[in-house]
Amino acid sequence: MGNWLVNHWFSAAVLAAWLGINIFLFTYYFLFFDRDERYFYTRAILGSALAWARASAKCLNFNSMLILLPVCRNLLSFLRGTCSCCRRTLRKQLDHNLTFHKLVAYALALLTAVHTIAHLFNLERYNHGQQATDGSLPAVLSKMHLQGGDKWLNPIHSNQTTVEYVAFTTIPGLTGVIITLALILMVTSSTEFIRRNYFEVFWYTHHLFLIYFAGLVIHGIAGLVRGQTEESMEEVHPHHCAQYLTHKDEDCSHNCCKDPEFGSIPAESWKWVLAPLILYAFERILRVWRARQKVVVTKVVMHPARVLELQMQKKGFRMEVGQYIFVNCPAISLLEWHPFTLTSAPEEDFFSIHIRAAGDWTERLIDTFQQQKTEMPRIEVDGPFGTASEDVFQYEVAMLVGAGIGVTPFASILKSVWYKFQQADQTLKTKKIYFYWLCRDTGAFAWFNDLLASLEQKMAESGKADFLTYRLFLTGWDTSIANNVALRFDTATDTVTGLRHKTIFGRPMWNSEFAAVAAAHPRSVVGVFLCGPGALAKSLQKSCHQHSSLDPRKVKFYFNKENF
Repeated sequence: MGNWLVNHWFSAAVLAAWLGINIFLFTYYFLFFDRDERYFYTRAILGSALAWARASAKCLNFNSMLILLPVCRNLLSFLRGTCSCCRRTLRKQLDHNLTFHKLVAYALALLTAVHTIAHLFNLERYNHGQQATDGSLPAVLSKMHLQGGDKWLNPIHSNQTTVEYVAFTTIPGLTGVIITLALILMVTSSTEFIRRNYFEVFWYTHHLFLIYFAGLVIHGIAGLVRGQTEESMEEVHPHHCAQYLTHKDEDCSHNCCKDPEFGSIPAESWKWVLAPLILYAFERILRVWRARQKVVVTKVVMHPARVLELQMQKKGFRMEVGQYIFVNCPAISLLEWHPFTLTSAPEEDFFSIHIRAAGDWTERLIDTFQQQKTEMPRIEVDGPFGTASEDVFQYEVAMLVGAGIGVTPFASILKSVWYKFQQADQTLKTKKIYFYWLCRDTGAFAWFNDLLASLEQKMAESGKADFLTYRLFLTGWDTSIANNVALRFDTATDTVTGLRHKTIFGRPMWNSEFAAVAAAHPRSVVGVFLCGPGALAKSLQKSCHQHSSLDPRKVKFYFNKENF
């Protein structure tokens, strides 16, 4: 438990605060609508379903206020910059933005289900009260619309009205159906399988959030759910006068003879979501303006394993190591933007990305650049945006783990290290880097070999040959490769990569790797950075927990993962 707290105590505190606010809002408003005497007559018709509907509505408003904030990427980058002097535990929370976004989305789905079911019960009870002829309190209250004016409490005024009719012909009913359908489409299209294999489906359906928020804002303006007004409460308080509604004499003359008056619950959703919507609108305007600035593609390189490298320049573009950009190619799609990690270093006069063929959009982009003859396809760029890898130079010891094309953020870091050695930078806090790269095929190593070879040479010349330790793991191979390696095992350089360090066949034994790092740096704070799949993330997180200590005199491993 203690080791887990090293990496997750602040995340747990944030989660507890979020859950606590949700529980408080639900409990407070549930008890309010279940006990407040202004809603005595409303409860006489609806029962406890009123409290369930209103309490879930408050929590829906709260979470709708939060849902956009984690995807305001410029806001997160600004906060990361202003928190550059903060403790790493505070900055690390910004890297969990998408996790929190998903958590809030699941809460919205759950609360929407509760709210919808409660209102279905409400509509059924409204309908039952309208059709009742037994002289009961719900029946009397449901007939008050016959007196004219604004005295009605039950929004159903006809015995022929059905629940389905109200759901599709009233503003709350119709907007509720639209909101629910939009939310279902957004949640179901956000699954890992859809995002990985049909990104376009995820991209387009996620923009239904515009319909969701429009529906949310106008959902309550009709005011179908009502309560007794304050003025009426003073004149005919239900505690004293409710009994006279069902047994009223024709010559009644005391205070309770007057009928109660009701008013609608004012719409409040807009108050909760107005500020986040304005903030998000500014975010989108800034991103559109920045994306329209001219981008010049200066160099196109096609690497093995169908990896496309684009080197670009853009006026005023400034980056840090490990950051990413969103890329759009209007020739392929005007609306689709895809995230790619920058592989260039801040010290270079261009910025670059490496794109692996993985899906329709990337396939078409690679084909477009391979087939271009005279005019280069136009590229639009939005960013850069910050990630966990920006903090790599805040650690004395760093472990960098990349899987396949997931090596890209570390290309930027290692290039920056090369330039820092070139310029004899004395401010570099990092004293040791361990780099692990896992690939399925030998072709994937090709485009990164030159950088590693240059780093080896430069560090040897600088007398810091032990600054970088790297291990390349080939996780997929055939008999011919294994035989070739066995025949040339005694050569100075690796048969697969041509580097001094030999390629390892198979997967890393992470417990052994972490134990070795902990033994070599017994009192250090080690930053572990991953750009790779979720299964690998779980293995590394587990190793971080196992090998970290709460004792300040011993080693601590802080896990960081790239999230787009």
